[in-house]
Amino acid sequence: MEFVEKLKLLLSEKQDFNILWNWLLQSEAGAFLSEMQSVMQNPIFHGEGNVYLHTKMVCEALMKNAELSAFSLNERAELFLAVLLHDIGKIKTTAIEDGNWISPHHSSAGSHMTRTFLWQECGLCGSKEAIETRESICGLIRYHMLPVHMIDQEDAALRIRQVASVGELAKGFSWQKLCMIADADIQGRIAGDINECREKIALCRILAEESGCLYRSYPYHDIYTKHAYLRGRNVLPDQALYDDTWGEVTLMSGLPGSGKDTWISGHLPELPMISLDDIRKEMKVKPTDDQGAVIQEARARAKVFLRKKQPFVWNATNLSREIRQKQIRLFEQYGASVKIVYLETDEKKRKERNTGRADAVPEEAVNKLLRKTELPLPEEARAVEWVCV
Repeated sequence: MEFVEKLKLLLSEKQDFNILWNWLLQSEAGAFLSEMQSVMQNPIFHGEGNVYLHTKMVCEALMKNAELSAFSLNERAELFLAVLLHDIGKIKTTAIEDGNWISPHHSSAGSHMTRTFLWQECGLCGSKEAIETRESICGLIRYHMLPVHMIDQEDAALRIRQVASVGELAKGFSWQKLCMIADADIQGRIAGDINECREKIALCRILAEESGCLYRSYPYHDIYTKHAYLRGRNVLPDQALYDDTWGEVTLMSGLPGSGKDTWISGHLPELPMISLDDIRKEMKVKPTDDQGAVIQEARARAKVFLRKKQPFVWNATNLSREIRQKQIRLFEQYGASVKIVYLETDEKKRKERNTGRADAVPEEAVNKLLRKTELPLPEEARAVEWVCV
């Protein structure tokens, strides 16, 4: 975490921006900044040139924002890292289409790249503080383009409240900060639509405040109503719905070696468990083989419990939202409520646990999983927990 701590020190001393920037070029983030210099952008929207020049202008715009002084040093560091890394996804996604530079889905790609960088290069993993800091930054990057486009959303209030729920777990995330980053992003450009875009961001800020979540997530009546609303059911967020679920299915999530088996034995020893690792052993399927038959068998076993209305644990890595949602939809179709428990530990402990297993997952495969990891968010299930072990 030396990089983050040094950044905090420089920010606390209110160094001249050029001094701060020169240090960044020599820091762990310097490799990204170097790559950005060769990544071009559409001159209609980015007359300043490459991504590096844009990023530097965005960082300077944030530093000039008067709102920044109201935040703690930790929050200022999170905001600065978010703008510093907000466009690193363009390194991987930029291409030419019909003669124009485009960067489709760069915010999502950038969020993944930032998570890996902060986890592996900066040591931001394995503790509550580290997870909250890292995921606040990743969330701000993931959604940094949304404020400009919020006016085009079919149900802006719902989308605002869905995104605001990120702050329930990533405590440093809020719509206020998201709008600050979006505004700095717009100011850090040379283009003809700057005033128009800033007006859209200002309108988004008003919508977030009117929706009750500019600074925090929305205060729902209960978690059942909250889940129904965030999933898009035709209900009001202030309703108190009747809870017709019969019990809870626990869906585990975490990298190999994060301690899922140990946590289950210590917290839910009385519940039956469907373990994809165990099914793989039974079927003699390697983790690197096609997993279709394993998943099919696991879902068949889950349906037996669901028909009996028997709570159980689904134990697998479940590191992408898409994979989690496939299982959650099945469980909820049978009337169960779902809790996602995501486990994380520091890298040293995780590697020791993984290599100590008889069926250890190759570190190359683990790193690939990390690069694709999406932490579960509150809108995904009735209850979501991030646990450090």
